[in-house]
Amino acid sequence: MGNSYAGQLKTTRFEEVLHNSIEASLRSNNLVPRPIFSQLYLEAEQQLSSLEAGSRADNEEEEEEEEEEEGSESSSPPVSYQMKPPPEGCCTTDGFCQAGKDLRLVSISNEHIEVPSGFLLVGAKSPNLPDHLLVCAVDKRFLPDDNGHNALLGFSGNCVGCGKKGFCYFTEFSNHINLKLTTQPKKQKHLKYYLVRNAQGALTKGSVICWKGAEFRGRQSSTNTCSSTLFQLPESSGLSGSTSSEPLPPANPGAPAGTQQTAAVVDHTLSTATFSSAVYNGKESPKQQLMKNNLSALTRPSVLGTLTNSGPPKKRHKGWSPESPSSTETWNLQLNPQAPNRIKNDGGSLSSLPHSALVGPASSPMVGSGEPVSVPDNLLKICKAKPVIFKGHGNFPYLCGNINDVIVSPLLYTCYRNSQSLSRAYEQYSASTIQPISEEMQLLLTVYYLVQLAADQVPLIEDLEQIFMRSWRESHLSEIRQYQQAVPQAFPQVPSQITPVTSAQLPWLAGLAASSCNDSVHIIECSYSLAEGLSEMFKLLIEGKLIKTNYVVIICASRNRAIDSCIVITGKYQARVLSESMLSPSDYQKEVNYQLVTGKVETLGSFFSTLCPEGDIDLLLEKFYQENQGHISSSLSASVNKPTAVNGAGTAVCTSYEIERHQIRPFQLAVAQKLLSHICSIADSSTQNLDLGSFEKIDFLICVPPSEVTYQQTLFHLWHSDVFRSRNTDTCSILLGILLELGLEKEHLTKQRVEQYVMKLDAEAQIKFKVFLQNSMQNPHTLFVLIHDHAHWDLMSAMHSLYPQTELSTGLVDRLLNCREVKEAPNIVTLHVTSFPYALQTQHTHISPYNEIHWPSSYSNGVDLYHENKKYFGLSEFIESTLSGHSIPLLRYDSSFEAMVMALGKRFPRLHSAVIRTFVLIQHYSAAMMAVCGLSQMKNYTSVETLEITQNLINSSRQCPSGHGLMVVLRIPCVPLAAVAYERLYNVRERLALEDNFEIILGNPNSGITIGKHFVEQLKIWQKIEDVDWRPQTYLELEGLPCILIFSGMDPQGESLPRSLRYCDLRLINSSSLVRTNLEQELGLAAYFVSSEIHTEKAVVNDVLESDPEKLSSTDNEDEEIVTEGSNSEKRSPMKRERSRSHDSASSSLSSKASVTAFCTESSPPQALSNSTEETTNNCERQKQKVDKGAQTTISKYLPPVTEQLDMKQNIKSAQVSITSSSSSPFSSSSSSSAPTHNSFVLQTSQCSMTKASKQPPIVFLPKLVYDIITSTDSTGLPKSSSLLPYHSVMWASSFRPLMSKMMTCTEQSLYYRQWTVPKPIHMDYNNRNEGRMDTFHPRRLLLSGPPQIGKTGAYLQFLSILSRMLIRLTEVDVYDEEEINNNIKEESDQYYHQPGDMWPDLETFRKMPFDYTIHDPKYEDASLICSKLQTINSEDRSMSKRQEDMYSCRQTTRMRLSKYAAYNTYHHCEQCHQYMGFNPRYQIYESTLHAFAFSYSMLGEEIQLHFIIPKSKEHHFVFSQPGRQLESMRLPLVTDKSEDYIKSPTFTPTTGRHEHGLFNLYHAMDGASHLHVLVVKEYEMAIYKKYWPNHIMLVLPSIFNSAGVGAAHFLIKELSYHNLELERNRQEELGIKPQDIWPFIVISDDSCVMWNAVEVDCSGDRKSDYTWTERNVSLKQILQHIEATPNVTHYALIGMRKWSSKTNSAEIKEPFSCCHVHDFIMLNVDLTQNVQYNQNRFTCDDVDFNLRVHSAGLLICRFNHFNVMKKQIAVGGQRSFHIKSKVSDTPVSISPAQYICAPDSKHTFLAAPAQLLLEKYLQYHSHRFFPLSLKNYSHPVLSVDCYLNLGPQIAVCYVSSRPHSLNISSSGLTFSGLLLYLCDSFVVASFLKKFHFLKGATLCVICQDRNSLRQTVVRLELEDEWQFRLRDEFQTANAKEDRPLFFLTGRHI
Repeated sequence: MGNSYAGQLKTTRFEEVLHNSIEASLRSNNLVPRPIFSQLYLEAEQQLSSLEAGSRADNEEEEEEEEEEEGSESSSPPVSYQMKPPPEGCCTTDGFCQAGKDLRLVSISNEHIEVPSGFLLVGAKSPNLPDHLLVCAVDKRFLPDDNGHNALLGFSGNCVGCGKKGFCYFTEFSNHINLKLTTQPKKQKHLKYYLVRNAQGALTKGSVICWKGAEFRGRQSSTNTCSSTLFQLPESSGLSGSTSSEPLPPANPGAPAGTQQTAAVVDHTLSTATFSSAVYNGKESPKQQLMKNNLSALTRPSVLGTLTNSGPPKKRHKGWSPESPSSTETWNLQLNPQAPNRIKNDGGSLSSLPHSALVGPASSPMVGSGEPVSVPDNLLKICKAKPVIFKGHGNFPYLCGNINDVIVSPLLYTCYRNSQSLSRAYEQYSASTIQPISEEMQLLLTVYYLVQLAADQVPLIEDLEQIFMRSWRESHLSEIRQYQQAVPQAFPQVPSQITPVTSAQLPWLAGLAASSCNDSVHIIECSYSLAEGLSEMFKLLIEGKLIKTNYVVIICASRNRAIDSCIVITGKYQARVLSESMLSPSDYQKEVNYQLVTGKVETLGSFFSTLCPEGDIDLLLEKFYQENQGHISSSLSASVNKPTAVNGAGTAVCTSYEIERHQIRPFQLAVAQKLLSHICSIADSSTQNLDLGSFEKIDFLICVPPSEVTYQQTLFHLWHSDVFRSRNTDTCSILLGILLELGLEKEHLTKQRVEQYVMKLDAEAQIKFKVFLQNSMQNPHTLFVLIHDHAHWDLMSAMHSLYPQTELSTGLVDRLLNCREVKEAPNIVTLHVTSFPYALQTQHTHISPYNEIHWPSSYSNGVDLYHENKKYFGLSEFIESTLSGHSIPLLRYDSSFEAMVMALGKRFPRLHSAVIRTFVLIQHYSAAMMAVCGLSQMKNYTSVETLEITQNLINSSRQCPSGHGLMVVLRIPCVPLAAVAYERLYNVRERLALEDNFEIILGNPNSGITIGKHFVEQLKIWQKIEDVDWRPQTYLELEGLPCILIFSGMDPQGESLPRSLRYCDLRLINSSSLVRTNLEQELGLAAYFVSSEIHTEKAVVNDVLESDPEKLSSTDNEDEEIVTEGSNSEKRSPMKRERSRSHDSASSSLSSKASVTAFCTESSPPQALSNSTEETTNNCERQKQKVDKGAQTTISKYLPPVTEQLDMKQNIKSAQVSITSSSSSPFSSSSSSSAPTHNSFVLQTSQCSMTKASKQPPIVFLPKLVYDIITSTDSTGLPKSSSLLPYHSVMWASSFRPLMSKMMTCTEQSLYYRQWTVPKPIHMDYNNRNEGRMDTFHPRRLLLSGPPQIGKTGAYLQFLSILSRMLIRLTEVDVYDEEEINNNIKEESDQYYHQPGDMWPDLETFRKMPFDYTIHDPKYEDASLICSKLQTINSEDRSMSKRQEDMYSCRQTTRMRLSKYAAYNTYHHCEQCHQYMGFNPRYQIYESTLHAFAFSYSMLGEEIQLHFIIPKSKEHHFVFSQPGRQLESMRLPLVTDKSEDYIKSPTFTPTTGRHEHGLFNLYHAMDGASHLHVLVVKEYEMAIYKKYWPNHIMLVLPSIFNSAGVGAAHFLIKELSYHNLELERNRQEELGIKPQDIWPFIVISDDSCVMWNAVEVDCSGDRKSDYTWTERNVSLKQILQHIEATPNVTHYALIGMRKWSSKTNSAEIKEPFSCCHVHDFIMLNVDLTQNVQYNQNRFTCDDVDFNLRVHSAGLLICRFNHFNVMKKQIAVGGQRSFHIKSKVSDTPVSISPAQYICAPDSKHTFLAAPAQLLLEKYLQYHSHRFFPLSLKNYSHPVLSVDCYLNLGPQIAVCYVSSRPHSLNISSSGLTFSGLLLYLCDSFVVASFLKKFHFLKGATLCVICQDRNSLRQTVVRLELEDEWQFRLRDEFQTANAKEDRPLFFLTGRHI
């Protein structure tokens, strides 16, 4: 059984055999191993041998009788049974008898039914009608009595339908009423309920027929079938109780409906009070460890895991201490903590309320039954505690009499019921195969659990849940594994039934278990009902026989029916903690306030007065004040007053104090960027939930809790944010921060203006929030960010906040942030910011897991990710400091304080423990202050910890020349108690004349900070503040002020504490309400940043080494009677003692004394300390008192360095003598050391305490209970507090949940809570359900979580700043801003052909304008000059100023704001262009068709086949053949067409690699006008472009052009357009339209054209030459319509416009039209240019080449100088998509352009790039190798025939066309330095070349497709006549043969 009973049972052979036989009888089944106790005590994988005893016959008979059709009770296969076939012609319908009469209760409930005398109406259950009862009349003699006995065998019944009587066999009767059974009919199984008439006379279901065991089955099966609603029952019932006056039906159908109204039970039902679980047990005993080790399956995060066993002893021997540490996984399942009390509650304590107010709706099935039990009078007075009765199984009796002295809770019953609900993971399998744990087993495990609890531990419901879970899982391990490994069949094999613990065995086993626990658990067995057991228990309590008993287990079990049980908590400590844990925070405050108001605490005060042998403490204080008024005030205040004088004289000033500058840390910047990334992700998603492109700026509102300090703190951060900038340098300048960064305020900014951006969630919040909502609706182009800081505060549902007992501000968050306007506004983003996000991570959360941002970890794989000069100390670091090996524990508890509290709790049982704890702590602080001031006798009335705090506080200001000191935070959650503490401590401080030494501040969340004028002046001096009216408004501004901050309020609300914080006293926090958020936010007050260079533990080691181990031992209170009364709490195991030796000064005075002196030794080297101590001791008289030792040690802390020690000996001696003579207290020495005679050396040798404190984390004092929770960890190292219920308004979704793990990341923890927690009805997310769908997440809601005090405020302020900059950046683009080049060689002429104000060119005038060959586009700065005549070019060095890779990145750009006429990329979304982008509801997205379009082209020698992808919405632009819907042509308008809303020219945009960034959205640029836009893409990019631009027409180039350049796209666009023009002319000619009337123009636009501008010229001056001009942004529609309206427009071949430049001057636009090169955005007349083609092989300069061809053909090229286009800098795609790499290796190797060509047949490395690209790149960078004479010889250019190739900026070229009748420059008098022949056609002949003259030594370069063509060209052109060739002068591009390289031949002119 796992227990040793040595010394308690008679150790006879008989009893040993009895023990073994009972144990063996429980293990009678070997299919499912270890059904009962093996899960606790035996090896997990051990195979059991055959067991000794089998099941008894009566057990088998009982099981057979109790088998049910629901299958939840038994897993045995049903017995086959064949029913007698019904007679022919009779009715066989379910619910009707064979005569056809309806028997269903719902049908005949109102009918009159005659019932013979002696018969009763009962309800029968049909397996085919589970929701109905069939009405039967049965002779009551054959039915059982109330105890399940005395039923006659057999049956006698009548059919109430047809009236047939005399059925003598139940088999016959079941056939008649059509039960259609598959098992042997038995009345016990199918006759279920008595039927009774209600008040209205209707027949209803009554109580259960009490067959043997039926009640047990009914409860169990109903639990299984309702498992999904178990966890919502408490809240739902409470809600029903509040909204309806009708009582709920009683859960026990046998009880009358009105009994719940009259039950005299003081019952904390789930609907009236709150049920936090009891208290967490930090310590664990061996049985918990056994359970942990043997049931470690649940320690894994997975639902199932393997079992391991560390092999603990099988039996608990006496030598095994019950205090051994272990790590049982425990959970805090609080079913309904802090639910608002639905019933009017005016009393202070629930236990003192009227009975009727406490009963409420009977939400629990446990209603009183049977005879009442009288609660004895004076029970509380006799027992010193109110017993807490936990209902268990079965019926619970009524209580009457003195029921105010007991508390009844259904929490245990709920736990039992929940533990019987199967996990959702197994619900898919038949419920009959895996049974829940039995009630007997539950109770037995509960007894074992209670037995192993220590005297100072409290039972925890969550412990039991985990025990039940492990027991159930291991009992069914084989089934679970079976289902894991195989897919279940239709009828899976059913395992055998587990033999249960029987009712008869239960009391035996429970008694055996309890026999070894020294009577801490007492078992009472009763035979009839619980009433007799409760009566006996009360009797034993009154008689004092249960003094040592903490738990009484009452069991009423018999073989005939299910067990009844309850557990009574009689231990004084346990009962107090459990009863107080059932109070909600509001009730807790009411109770405390009631006790204060009614004067109940006066008895406590009078008791304290009797403690001091010299009389009342107040009298001592008054006496001390009168005797020492003058002396003390002068001596103690000298250290405070003197520094001010010193500072004024300019001598000693504290130099170590400095105000920390607010700056953004790397962590904060990283988090801000993560937030921005999430915002961008929302905007980039396809859901269209956030259109960042439509916002011009941002606005924001920060919501904070209604704490004045938090409010001012947020304003402080906002005002002093690092992003604040100063516009002026003078002292009166106004600091502008994030508000100016955001562009929200242009005028002068004041703090009053800043306040409108921060909102307290108080009564006035709704007004400010309404303004915020109005602004959001009025400014749709402003993005409003709603920041909910401290977001875990007030998550109350707005519906529940309407109840009068709730605070006014409760539910505001729900009312405001979850209102419909916020949810639906497309321009509001909500950001929740919290350190404790758990309550926002439930199954019903509004926040998507993808929208959670967690604070990043400092380290990853040991690498410091963010180099910060400070280290954060949070919860994990505090816990780590408590582990052995760490010198200084940052977490401690005060055992003396805890012992006194426990003793007083027993003495004053009616007082709330919070009252007792507060008064004790006030007493300790008062006594400590008196002891430090010289009243040595008071040291015995305080604790070591409180003395340490007080001494260091008082002495801290004396160690700094400026008076800087430490802050002590005294946390008192209850506001009335905080006021009492403040008043008392303030009075003590005044009596001790310490009012100038340190301040006492009452921190009330609803008010600001109030401090004395003297301390205000000090703060102003330290912080250099000159404002006369300045007052500190935040705790951060109290830095350096020695003070006790009494921090009140039930919960911290985000207040930050300064760096001078040294002690955080949390001994008074409410330790009975244990949820993870509450604990962590209390500890979060101490979270701290320390310098990462300081090793906080190193200095403290020295303190421990040099400390006197006996120094403070006299302060321990172990000898006092009042303390020894609670000495049970001091028992700890050796391992626990090793861990907490430095945490508890009662057990280790050494470490406590070390912590006392920690501040004194830190700045001095250890050698100096030891030496000074020795010398001081040698020169002083050795005294035996501990007092003198303390004086020596303390005074040594203030010694100077070693070099000064000898001179100081006399001073030290005199100081020591004066100290010891004035006081015997070791603590008076340090206070006296600052007397005027020694003040000088103290100032010289000490270091500022505040500075030292800022380099160390604060020390935290906790209640023992909380300390045990925090420092206890599970096997993975996870703190137990992390496993608690996360928040009071959520609950666990199931008891069957995996355990958390330390290895879980924040994201995994979030997913865990999202799966396993659900909000209660009081939670604001409760109604956020949508039938399991995932669209309950709000798309614009984010959650930022990070540890407390780590800098989240600075992070989200930085986020606002960079978000604003990004929005501005989104509305801005980088456009190229470059001056036109080569203006110095432009023809300077005074002749202007047009007037500046001309709108269109005159055709005849334009024909007279000469063509400007010079390229002026700045992108061709590195291109060769084109010479148009013999000209003297300034031979400046036009060397290549840019490397190849810098050609784009180094071009000059400027930032421009996007106008409303801009072209956009795919990231732009707005409502106006949704339809344009393909979001028209008329058309399915991506609904488009693919059409082939073929035409022949002779130059290519083959037919060209293109493909169009045409969306349905764009098909009207095309013509299709009628029968087959084949694409015929693209519709073209007429030249004469005129429309304001139509663009005639189709626009073609070739693009590659820019599916995201290409500017293809022309909707706004065209101003909504109808237009035809075609994207020209390569075949391999078709899919990606189609994905991003589903509503755009795509022209897909043939696959042979996948590696081609832009020349191929231009070529195919032009040829396709001309072919289409011919088709349209033919088509429309049939309609009577002339061919020349068809519009011949197309637009070819780059994919980077972003905006267009027009220059407006004003010629209204006096002279014609006078004009002014302005430039404005216009739509592309306006420009195109203007150009299309040009007179005689069809006579122009090319029309273009300037490229925008900010440096445009008047001279450039004085001539409105130019005849020159056009680029980037052109209108092309495909009719006129029919015979002029683009070169399809070109990659660069193809537009220049085409312009020259067009001009040489005699066609007109016109540039509108009054229009310009802005080109956006796009860093991806375009020409950058061509990468030249080696064909041999895929590794990226830098290849220089010199390697682009090689000698034919060489072993040169071939390159994977088109030959044409290699050629162009090589000529651009290395053409001087071919044309050495041409280098910088601009007067002798290279002659280029029929083509323009870029030979680099240092070589000029002269273009000539070989076509007949072409326009060429006059070459007379021009001598060329080279000749370039590129792919010559037949128009180039020898005679043509002989017309040109070349320099001697000029070079020739002939380029052909292959070597054969090369030779043929040389022969055909007779080149050898004038040019000399050599074999080695032949080259090729570095291509493989299959890539068709180009070949070169060079020669020299003879």
